[in-house]
Amino acid sequence: MPGEADWMTDSALASLSLRQRSTLLDLDRQLHAHWGLGRNLVLAWCPYESGVLALVVPHYAVAEYASASGAADAPDAARQEFVARLLSGPRRFELRQISNAARLLQAEPAYLALRQPLDGSAEETRLIDRMVRRYGVSYVPSRAVALFDIVGFSLLRPFEQMTQLNSLAHSLNSAHSKMIGSRVNVNFARSGTGDGFYIWNRDLGVEANTNLYHLMHLVLADNAIARRKAVGRAVPLLRACFHAGSCYEFHHAEGLNPTLYTQIVGDVTIELARMIERALPGQILVGDFQASLPDDDSATGRSFDLDAVQFMDRARDNLARLNGLELAGEAIESIKCYLTGRARADGTFTIRRLAISDKHGLTHRVFNAKVNIYRRAAEPILLGIEDRYLQGEHAPLPTAGHIVRPGATH
Repeated sequence: MPGEADWMTDSALASLSLRQRSTLLDLDRQLHAHWGLGRNLVLAWCPYESGVLALVVPHYAVAEYASASGAADAPDAARQEFVARLLSGPRRFELRQISNAARLLQAEPAYLALRQPLDGSAEETRLIDRMVRRYGVSYVPSRAVALFDIVGFSLLRPFEQMTQLNSLAHSLNSAHSKMIGSRVNVNFARSGTGDGFYIWNRDLGVEANTNLYHLMHLVLADNAIARRKAVGRAVPLLRACFHAGSCYEFHHAEGLNPTLYTQIVGDVTIELARMIERALPGQILVGDFQASLPDDDSATGRSFDLDAVQFMDRARDNLARLNGLELAGEAIESIKCYLTGRARADGTFTIRRLAISDKHGLTHRVFNAKVNIYRRAAEPILLGIEDRYLQGEHAPLPTAGHIVRPGATH
């Protein structure tokens, strides 16, 4: 049955009656028909009479509306703000909102009659929202995203490329599993770039995004351990970037249905792609971002305006939750993560903002990041590049993600 597959994997379905399940399957079937194999987007819904009213528009209509100019009643900025609000947040709208949006987009809301009326429960609303998102596009004003890139990927033989991508995928899965085991929640999503992966947390919020930053640490640590043990070129040399910004999220289509797997594109992915071009092997770069992140408790309605430095301060505050987690059979004793800078006379350090230029001649402001993971009965794992190497004071650069043996200095 079209559309039946993946939204029904949620364990919450167990609490629904057979009548409710039948009603939602019927609704999904109709949404799939209006989606038309990607010809249209389903952007919003609301209960109406004994069925559902859905905002269905051609896939190009929103872009055309946002890019139109010269209209006296809707200047460009107002149009773009309207589109951002339309694609943000929950998909359940009020009838008035759907009618206004349909008028502006020159579309006609579609009425979907149901076999049984909706019961209006919070769980039912959540599942319908999830269904509708599969057939539409969502806009996220602030989302943290990490990017892993395999150094020298294009120079590898195809079999080595496959092997290194599999190794990186294993490190992602292993790190995610370890965080779940430590009860640190990351609703993990990823998207391939050809020679690496974007990863993000489907959940939004300050803690959700700092958890993603820690997931990035554990991925790099798992990779460093694997590189130490590897023979040949089975394990990749990585570089990584972390940034927060806006993006659009949409679902992949597989065969004739959209899947649960999502793709993101927007300012945050564009910035990460520019940053990774200039990142050195083994380096970790953090973008110079300003983000408004919602409270993890959505009921409060609060948000926190954080820059990259403030975000890192918050990330350090919850590092202790990872203590005791095992890497290569040895428990983590402590983790130190920081943005690098120059040494002061009193022994403290500044935080140095770097400027990098991309292939288009545009300048991007970034920070160099370090992560030191100390284990109880094993050598520490030192990730990233020290600031002094970036200043040309020492050469050559240290090995990426290296594990320091007793007696070594860093």
